[in-house]
Amino acid sequence: MDNPVSVPLTQFINSQETRQPRTCQDGHNLTAEGWIGSIDKVQGAYIHVPFCFHKCHYCDFFSIAGADDRHEAFVDRLVSELTFVGSMMDTPLQTIFIGGGTPTLLEPSLLTRLLRAVKKNLPMQEDCEWTVEANPETVTSEVADVLASNGVNRVSIGAQSFNLLNLKTLERWHDPESVPRAIAHFVDAGIDNYNVDLIYSIPNQTIEQVESDLRIAIDLQPKHLSCYSLIYEPNTPLRTRLDRGEVIRVDQDVEADMFEVVRATLKEADYDHYEISNFSRSGFECAHNLLYWKNNNWWPFGPAAAGHVDGRRWRNIPRLSEYFRLEGLPPIEDVETLDSDKRAGEAFMLGLRILEGIDRSRVEFLIDQSVESWRKSVIDGHIDENLLHWKNNNLALTETGILVADTVISSLLMHDDVITDTSE
Repeated sequence: MDNPVSVPLTQFINSQETRQPRTCQDGHNLTAEGWIGSIDKVQGAYIHVPFCFHKCHYCDFFSIAGADDRHEAFVDRLVSELTFVGSMMDTPLQTIFIGGGTPTLLEPSLLTRLLRAVKKNLPMQEDCEWTVEANPETVTSEVADVLASNGVNRVSIGAQSFNLLNLKTLERWHDPESVPRAIAHFVDAGIDNYNVDLIYSIPNQTIEQVESDLRIAIDLQPKHLSCYSLIYEPNTPLRTRLDRGEVIRVDQDVEADMFEVVRATLKEADYDHYEISNFSRSGFECAHNLLYWKNNNWWPFGPAAAGHVDGRRWRNIPRLSEYFRLEGLPPIEDVETLDSDKRAGEAFMLGLRILEGIDRSRVEFLIDQSVESWRKSVIDGHIDENLLHWKNNNLALTETGILVADTVISSLLMHDDVITDTSE
């Protein structure tokens, strides 16, 4: 880092107060130099574009609908952030992921400006995986050409379902026919590495409808498929409807059957099941998401984007007005520095999602980081129950364990009896 900045980080806030949270101070006032000093440890970047033309009822990400008049000011501000932070980066990035929101909602001139700022300011490895999320309804040949011509080499398309009634339940506004149309635009532009997102266990959805969604998606020949069970996130319209009894959650046994259908269908179609909810052609695993699951380091750009460096997690402010207020680094909140035991729990929580598992030497290290090595007996118990096993010298979920992964992973996350609150 050639020219570190040594000014107080007054933009660090907690609960809307303009002060640094205790978890961030480490006994002294943290300066921009101290914060940015860790930036060369990052392997990836996440960039958040918070705009949508409609807010889906299951989504709990920070997004804003109907704010077209703020797009230009947002890109101006994001370019400022990319310029400032990028000037401190020396280590080439392995992955870049632009998500939202709907990045492809930006008009082509603004999207071009954003992508050029990324390319100009962020160092990238030659084989850097650069992904942009896309709502199929927003993809035109011009948008596809803008992405491809500026270096984007992977796209993730939010299909969710190809059934109109199920899309309506999710309040997902797109025509299923727009998905193959968007893919054709990307392929014509030269981007043939594309992911298709699907959601299952939607209220009133049948197993036959899940099978139909999978068949249609497979026919589109994606290199990667993400298949997520619907989650009723707090403070979302869908959760409100559930609490009111207006929708009924799919029975757990039926949801488990749907998951088995997903796994069997995609295995038959030669997709590798490499993470609990993710499947890919060999060699096309999502490198950016693997970075998350392996608990590596990434830097966040844009409002509400979250970052992680060596056990310290933080989130940029999720309010546009405050994001616009400063240049350079954005206001930051929700700073958390984990102790060694909690970091070990997080590493197990994320690492066991990958079906190849966690290397034995890494497991032994993480057990040693646990208070009184309490996780060893938990792991041994799960091995006896045939929920975990040693596979190619990696600790991994068994076929049975995959079906109850949340239970297995939760048991390794935190031990209430030995973890105490050390805050003042």
